[in-house]
Amino acid sequence: MTALFGEYRHKVDAKGRLTLPSPFRKALTEETQLVVVPSTKNEFLSVYTAEGFETWVDALFEKRGGFNPSDRMHVLARTKLNASAVSSSMDSVGRINLASKQRELAGLDKDVVLIGNTDHFEIWDAKRWDEFQSSIDLDALLFS
Repeated sequence: MTALFGEYRHKVDAKGRLTLPSPFRKALTEETQLVVVPSTKNEFLSVYTAEGFETWVDALFEKRGGFNPSDRMHVLARTKLNASAVSSSMDSVGRINLASKQRELAGLDKDVVLIGNTDHFEIWDAKRWDEFQSSIDLDALLFS
């Protein structure tokens, strides 16, 4: 997938469909299998390609020496991650469907913000995103 960047404000319709911004639609095809997963604290949803999701999960375990199928904690963590993930794809008009359970977990109602985050994109409730943005001091993060 082409790198994704930017901030885009959109609306989720009554059926849970979300139209993707043009740069995201250009980076994906209808055949691209997507995986939607809530953030670990259910603050937003992350959308990966299937391969990108596997890479992300693998990277989480790399910090612990790689996935060890005989380690109960590894197995439980992987099971929890996979159980919370939902497969999706983009339809012919550039929309994805968001599962109602995931929308509830992330507090997504109507107004959302899509954030390109290089290898995936995030879907935030618009008010939560604005609060998050105003709480971050980029200079402090980069130069302290």
